[in-house]
Amino acid sequence: MKILFISAEVFPFAKRGGLADVVGSLPKDLAKLGHDVRVVMPAYNQIEQGYADGSIDIDPLPVTFDVQVDGIQTETGGFSGTLPGTDIPIYFVANQMLLGRPEIYGYPDDVYRFSFFSKASLHLMVETLDWTPDIVHAHDWHTAPAVTWLATAGKTDPKYANIKTLFTIHNLAHHGKANWHIFNYLQLHTHSLEEEAYDEVNFMARGIYHANKVNTVSPTYAREIMTQTGGTGLDGLLRYKGADVSGILNGLDTEVWDPSTDKNLKARYSVKKLAPRKKNKAHLQAKLGLAVNPDVPLLAMISRLDYQKGLDLMGEVVYRLLEGECGPVQIALLGSGQPEYEMMFRQFARRYPDKISAEFAYRADLAPLIYGGSDMFLMPSLFEPCGLGQLIAMRYGSIPIVRATGGLADTVIENETGFVFDEYSTNSFWLTVQKATYIYNTDKKQWKTVQTNGMKQDFSWSQSASQYERLYQSIAG
Repeated sequence: MKILFISAEVFPFAKRGGLADVVGSLPKDLAKLGHDVRVVMPAYNQIEQGYADGSIDIDPLPVTFDVQVDGIQTETGGFSGTLPGTDIPIYFVANQMLLGRPEIYGYPDDVYRFSFFSKASLHLMVETLDWTPDIVHAHDWHTAPAVTWLATAGKTDPKYANIKTLFTIHNLAHHGKANWHIFNYLQLHTHSLEEEAYDEVNFMARGIYHANKVNTVSPTYAREIMTQTGGTGLDGLLRYKGADVSGILNGLDTEVWDPSTDKNLKARYSVKKLAPRKKNKAHLQAKLGLAVNPDVPLLAMISRLDYQKGLDLMGEVVYRLLEGECGPVQIALLGSGQPEYEMMFRQFARRYPDKISAEFAYRADLAPLIYGGSDMFLMPSLFEPCGLGQLIAMRYGSIPIVRATGGLADTVIENETGFVFDEYSTNSFWLTVQKATYIYNTDKKQWKTVQTNGMKQDFSWSQSASQYERLYQSIAG
């Protein structure tokens, strides 16, 4: 089949979350199954700058093309390249005014930016490059305008009429709302949905409603979003779609995330040759300004600092750890986000500089060393569609401590591959951290068993890619 991925993020070109990792990895395994897969994303400032300075291996498209939005023909350009290490084509839609910005998201006109990108992606592939996909695989609300256009205006154009769609929900919490003018901008006519207020368009709802099928990134999250608690106001629509909604667990790019080959580590290792791993802990401790001590448990968190990630539970637990209620510990944080959570960790770092390191950024060079040098990995999420951190942590031998929600519930097994708590409360989180540190300090045999069990898990994309293949086939008919 001919499958087109449309996404706001693709690793390694632009990344804010797990969406980028999925779109940067899944096409590789689909291509191995024999499918013709292509990817389109926006040409943000960093893409254009990467082309200019030669740091990104892409070429400008030899032609420009016109995209009609708001009744105006908008001249558009682009770049082409391949996903690193493959021959899978990736295209970048370039429009300096709308897409060529320093950040991926966070602008008042984001809905218009991504509506333009969605329509331009279809035009680029079908009309400019003369490549018509069997399936458009759209990701999150940013590309729901493409699904909406194909289900409405696109049905009147023979070039687009037979294209089927799959809409993947990576995070239901972000809806992508605009007023009704957005449909004039996209030049389509449709009716309002029950989930939309007067004069409102909700693109997350539109993607769900108009797609041939909908999936999300773990089986448990697929069930959770059908409930009033987890449905963010769209649970009724999802229940209406019924059997057309499913969950497929995200995979892990095991070529990128491999402790036996990762050049960011001080010492490379595997589950069969685990001893060198201790060198990474010592190197990480020294690098972060913590005491180099192999016996002190080192707990890590690599995360966007957002309420979704369970940061409301962290304050008391981190304080009690740093006060020594579980004995000596060290903590390493890497991430950025809401100012109040950054301030909380800054205050901890000032008060306990010898016990906690906090860096408020995402560093691709440091993250693997934290996975490869820490003993435990904290993910007390309020909700977690799939989660990537726990998969990497297990592969790298850092035992995850997670709440049983979404993909965390699907991937971490209590006492076998990690430590799990159910209730979203500080007390439940604390008791689980307490249990984990106790086992680390008193039962090295059990600790190693849990650690090696996690490292042996197969979270590669191959199984998930086969499930996506079957889903595409069911859509194509």
